[in-house]
Amino acid sequence: MTKENKKSAELIVDGDLQARLLSEALPFMQTYAGKSVVIKYGGHAMGDKELGKAFARDVALLRQSGVEPIVVHGGGPQIGAMLSRMGIESEFRGGMRVTDRPTVEIVEMVLAGSINKRIVADFNAQGARAIGLCGKDGNMVKATKMRRRQRDPDSNIEQIIDLGFVGEPKEVDIEVLDMVVGSGLIPIIAPVAFGDDGETYNVNADTFAGAVAGAMDAERLLFLTDVPGVLDKKGELIKQLTIKQARALIKDETISGGMIPKVETCIKALEGGVEGVVIVNGKAPHAVLLELFTEHGAGTLFVHDE
Repeated sequence: MTKENKKSAELIVDGDLQARLLSEALPFMQTYAGKSVVIKYGGHAMGDKELGKAFARDVALLRQSGVEPIVVHGGGPQIGAMLSRMGIESEFRGGMRVTDRPTVEIVEMVLAGSINKRIVADFNAQGARAIGLCGKDGNMVKATKMRRRQRDPDSNIEQIIDLGFVGEPKEVDIEVLDMVVGSGLIPIIAPVAFGDDGETYNVNADTFAGAVAGAMDAERLLFLTDVPGVLDKKGELIKQLTIKQARALIKDETISGGMIPKVETCIKALEGGVEGVVIVNGKAPHAVLLELFTEHGAGTLFVHDE
């Protein structure tokens, strides 16, 4: 076979593959057209520059295909790095960072400033029309001060842990989001919000994304993390779980450690009105498109009990 014939054959095969992929994706595109999909873009998943550009292209494609994506981003590693550069030591209580006034100023600077605008720039460079926001804008998200209880191992007395300016979503006003999405823009949201006391609160990005997805009656909420999803005791990916099944896996310790709060956030989002929630590996190429536009998906899908 000549070089020209070989190249021609490769093009035919490649064209057939593309046509098959598009035909398989079309029904899913129609399913999600006009529907909100909230994507939580995690701090660790954001670490790779090329993956960041690929993520921006994929979300831009979602918008072009009629999906209405909303991106909520984290930034824990980046916040920690900036605090170190500024000589501010972090204190942790109950596994969570205590956020005093100097710390929350750095948190807002990093989340709503440098990280947010970098993600917006990546999106716009890929042909999307993105706009950077945070929970403060238009009073989109109101927060309340988080109060955590912890039992002292020595005295067995339950104590309330004061984490400072760490909040959790109290209410979400979707008017701003409706205006932004209705204009064809992709909102990129930093999880910083005002409290009723007028103070600024740092809100966990997973919880923030769940609250936004619930308020928007999102068809899907995707958590992009550094793990493929929920694994069974053999280390194999579990493709789908109902709320009842997920709680049973927490009880028998199949789901353990840091995965527990993520799964609990998935359950809370389902109970808040989201149709389906997915934990997926954000470092896997095209994870968002594979999850939404293929039959097999790419992570663990959480659904309502039948």
